[in-house]
Amino acid sequence: METLAGKTALITGASRGIGLAIARRFAAEGAAVVLGASRWGAHGKLKGTLEEAVALIEKEAAGSVAGIACDLSDETARADLVRQAEKHFGPIDIIVNNAAASKMRLPSEVSTQERSWMFDVNVNAPIDLAQQALAGMRERGRGWVLNISSSTALQPVVPYRDSQVAAHVICAYGSTKAALDRYTQGLAHEVAADGICVNTLAPENIVLTSGADYVRDIARRSPDMAEPVEVMAEAALALCSGNHVGRVTYSRRLLHSLGLQVMSLDGTTLLGDAFLPADLDSTV
Repeated sequence: METLAGKTALITGASRGIGLAIARRFAAEGAAVVLGASRWGAHGKLKGTLEEAVALIEKEAAGSVAGIACDLSDETARADLVRQAEKHFGPIDIIVNNAAASKMRLPSEVSTQERSWMFDVNVNAPIDLAQQALAGMRERGRGWVLNISSSTALQPVVPYRDSQVAAHVICAYGSTKAALDRYTQGLAHEVAADGICVNTLAPENIVLTSGADYVRDIARRSPDMAEPVEVMAEAALALCSGNHVGRVTYSRRLLHSLGLQVMSLDGTTLLGDAFLPADLDSTV
């Protein structure tokens, strides 16, 4: 449980869901973690706040954890986010760009403002944060940047199971993830010689977080299309502690290819292999 001992990670979108799961898993492995979120306090009807996330990790890992609020859609606000994060525990060794913005609208209807917002959060912010951290990572000769992507970067078969609309309204969001995947690969090969590992990771299937209401019914009708959040957390750990370069990969197939088992988020319990069933009644 000391895979990340001595390392500091900045994880965006970490007040709930996949981001919080990754933060908990990293903290269990000895990392100091800085949790990023758009705000302190509640966010509409979504469960989980930045304060609660910080308190949970403090209790669970008894490690170094801090929170920082930043609206990643605001170029000025995110311009020095890495420097602000480094005030807590020193240089950032790992960045996990998990925060995401989505607007479920048909591609013929999505507005310029909506597209700009999604590209700012899903593409420009991850690029900016990586660039902010690169100088320090190069100087130390090590670093990891993990961009969280989505299978929506690929055009699904239409109709998408029993909902053709579902296949169309994810187009704009998926386009941002496709752009992120491509940029990740280019950056990865540029900085690999500097000891910096840049990769992209996406869930193999639906992860039922508190923001997944739109696809919750799909997962309930087809349980094989859902996966536990622990699978993503374990895959993220593998990519942020190894020497992988430019991978655009998926959670379950990555763990399976590496022969890795899935642990609980606190690192204390072996759950099984990457294909363990999701609990469709849980919300993270």
